[in-house]
Amino acid sequence: MSLADSDRELVVEELEREPTPAEAALFENLWSEHCAYRSSRPLLSAFDSEDEQVVIGPGDDAAVVALPGSEDGGTNEGATYVTMGIESHNHPSYVDPFDGAATGVGGIVRDTLSMGAYPIALADSLYFGEFDDEHSKYLFEGVVEGISHYGNCIGVPTVAGSVDFHPDYEGNPLVNVACVGLTNEERLVTAVAQEPGNKLVLVGNGTGRDGLGGASFASEDLAEDAETEDRPAVQVGDPYAEKLLIEANERLVDEGLIESARDLGAAGLGGASSELVAKGGLGAHIELERVHQREPNMNALEILLAESQERMCYEVEPDNVDRVREIAERFDLGCSVIGEVTDGNYTCTFEGETVVDVDAYFLGEGAPMNDLPSEEPEQPATDLPDIDLEDAFETIVSSPNTASKRWVYRQYDHEVGVRTSVGPGDDAAIIAIREAEQGLAISSGAAPNWTTAAPFDGARAIALENATNIAAKGATPLAAVDCLNGGNPEKPEVYGGFEGIVDGLADMCETLSAPVVGGNVSLYNDSVAGPIPPTPTLAMVGTKTGYEAPPLSVEATPDSTLLLVGDLALESGNTSLGGSEYLARHGGSDQFPELPADPAAVVETLADVANDDATLAVHDVSHGGLAVALAEMVSEDAGLEVSLPVADDADDETAAAAALFHEQPGRAVIQTESPDAVSAAFEGVAPVVELGSATDDGTLALSVGDRTITTDAAEIRDRRATIERELA
Repeated sequence: MSLADSDRELVVEELEREPTPAEAALFENLWSEHCAYRSSRPLLSAFDSEDEQVVIGPGDDAAVVALPGSEDGGTNEGATYVTMGIESHNHPSYVDPFDGAATGVGGIVRDTLSMGAYPIALADSLYFGEFDDEHSKYLFEGVVEGISHYGNCIGVPTVAGSVDFHPDYEGNPLVNVACVGLTNEERLVTAVAQEPGNKLVLVGNGTGRDGLGGASFASEDLAEDAETEDRPAVQVGDPYAEKLLIEANERLVDEGLIESARDLGAAGLGGASSELVAKGGLGAHIELERVHQREPNMNALEILLAESQERMCYEVEPDNVDRVREIAERFDLGCSVIGEVTDGNYTCTFEGETVVDVDAYFLGEGAPMNDLPSEEPEQPATDLPDIDLEDAFETIVSSPNTASKRWVYRQYDHEVGVRTSVGPGDDAAIIAIREAEQGLAISSGAAPNWTTAAPFDGARAIALENATNIAAKGATPLAAVDCLNGGNPEKPEVYGGFEGIVDGLADMCETLSAPVVGGNVSLYNDSVAGPIPPTPTLAMVGTKTGYEAPPLSVEATPDSTLLLVGDLALESGNTSLGGSEYLARHGGSDQFPELPADPAAVVETLADVANDDATLAVHDVSHGGLAVALAEMVSEDAGLEVSLPVADDADDETAAAAALFHEQPGRAVIQTESPDAVSAAFEGVAPVVELGSATDDGTLALSVGDRTITTDAAEIRDRRATIERELA
């Protein structure tokens, strides 16, 4: 990829001369889609990012949100802050799944460090081609290994996430990683340069030639030979150096030595240092030969643009430079004073020759936005398969998308840091924020089947689904970050779908009072296999008093009742199976289900009920529908006896399939000792249907109309072990 002719003309007009090779390369990377959001920025104003709890919103390395109730008089003074960030490492993970995924973890952790925060939790959302494809399995195994290796080595628990398989990710998998950190007002650092005369200090690993052109590489469709030809654009991670950097950063922040900070990610040193000073309306002078290097004979362009990992750029007052160097040396990290903040242009010299001399703001913000045509996707017609109910149940419960993800999360150390109260495998994780005596619930994921069927409504459903996950653990939404993944935006049908997911996500997050405080955009996820589905990964956090939550599994308590909050069988003639795993496995199409009329009230009420002492278990109903939710709630010690009525005038098989497998979000199954209290709580908010009761024999007896499916915990466990069995 090279600087487009139209962009070069703008640069020449601004500089009043031809750009140097280093300047041209800088503009190529920083004006790429990956860095400048040229196709997506016009759409992002749809998001509401403001709230009284939001301290720093979009635009910095990570967002900062104050935990409610921990501030003084509503001013956030003295509050405990959490940071939130999310990053994609899609193209690198296709070329080199281990290093591509590992360095994605490293990058989002350093984004957290640059805010003066300590990383406390990770969440990963992963998307691959069909599970039975050998290349997809190879990518899947490599990505999971990379994430687990890096996260485990740096001691940050991976507590939440999702895994989806869909044929349209065959040539372009997605790896989206979110990180949550902890800080407060005194420790807070930003990426805004403060004062001319302050020094720019590079701390961390030596600079090599890996990752050259990574930003521009991420802004192109993947070619057929990408796995070999684009390997030099993939960074190589060193988690042990990252761990040292985490601890060194903590000491630097504790001692108040950092004026501003930026991690070295896209476009390397050139990207980090120019963005740092541009945000402060300032400039810089950098002497590139001062950068500590791990390879000989590197030229100016390589030093400027290499995306070598485990590096931070700090603004430091001159009197504090020696102490910063001492701390870096103590942690066995390289340290270079590479230049200083100025009130002029952004300039770089190499061995006495000026190789860059541009206005920092123009470099970072001067890229023109794209005005692209779009086509709104058509609504699918209803064309339902004729499938035996028991066969469908077995197929859906054992589908890789709804099957257990234990093979994935058992490789992650989710308990390191001793904050994890509820770990992976549940609806949402809970991290103990003891500083504020609150539990922080975390949910992350998307649903490619939903957004393929209906980009706008599917994205609304994804936001509601994440909020319902959090509410099932007794928490209410606080804020969210998103990773908006799409194909080549120059294709009108692709851009139309992307517009749909942006607007849908923004609409529901605003409805739920969950401000979208930051995020990432990844476009050109297109290959010879075609574009990916529009994929709006959302990482949402919520808060609750205390750290305990009702379990997902039912208890064998005789005096309890199992209730469904939400629609059971939709009204006669409206199957609403669109976007379901049922149709994904058996073929056909249908309308996407309608969402609850008042989703915010559903979420708030569900959280209240989940915290009630009479509530024994709560489980969100989502992928795979009610059938999968009930199967997941059964254990060897406790079973379920459930009866689902269907409309008298409906076709038995079709109505039964709709009742079991439709995936309307905003629903939950509740086991309670006070069913009347639950019904009263949801009166006027959502329907409540009595499903049955718990048993002590570990059997699921599921009656739908005049049909009964009977299975037990051992059979369910075996069916849900699809991934584990195939990859053992």
